[in-house]
Amino acid sequence: MARTIPLDDLTAEERIELMGRLWDNLDSALAAPISPDVVAELDFREAEADSAPDEGYPWSDIRHDLQKKLK
Repeated sequence: MARTIPLDDLTAEERIELMGRLWDNLDSALAAPISPDVVAELDFREAEADSAPDEGYPWSDIRHDLQKKLK
């Protein structure tokens, strides 16, 4: 029997891995249709993110900035 782990207990890396595994196992016939242009853009962004994992901004900073804008 598989053990259940609350999502909040997973690290960011574990969550990303889980999302990737779920995405890879998704039946594309049942998924929302996306255009070839969107697929190409997503592939490009994934490759870009994989090539420079330390680039960008931490989620905590982005969330904080968004919360300030909503006030």
